[in-house]
Amino acid sequence: MEKKVQQYYKLKAKQKELEKELGELRQDILAFCAEQGVMDSEIGGYRVKLVTQNRKEYDDDKLYQTLSDPEVWRLLSKADPAKIASLVKLKIIEEDKITHAYAVKTVTLLQVDKK
Repeated sequence: MEKKVQQYYKLKAKQKELEKELGELRQDILAFCAEQGVMDSEIGGYRVKLVTQNRKEYDDDKLYQTLSDPEVWRLLSKADPAKIASLVKLKIIEEDKITHAYAVKTVTLLQVDKK
C-alpha cells in the first residue's frame, strides 16, 4: 500500500506540473492567435481553433430571493448552472424571472487537433 500511496503522490505532483505547463502553453497560443487576429489556424501539422462560449455565473442570494418557493430552492440547494438550465428547460423556473441573478461570462476554449 505504501508504494501505491507513493505512486499516487508522485502522479499528483506530475499532474500539477503538467497542468501548469499546459496553462502556460495555452496562454502563449491564445496570445499568438489574438496577435494574428485568427480564430482558426493551421500551425505545422496541427489545427488550432478558438471557440468562445458564454457561461452564466449565478448570484446565490439574488437567485434565492427570486425563487421564493422553498421546494424549488431545495432542488437547487446551490446555484448550479446545469441544474438551473434544466429547471428552465422543464419550465419549473421562468428564464425572464432570473435574468438579474446571473452575469454572462465569455470563455475562450482552445482546441488543438492533429491533421
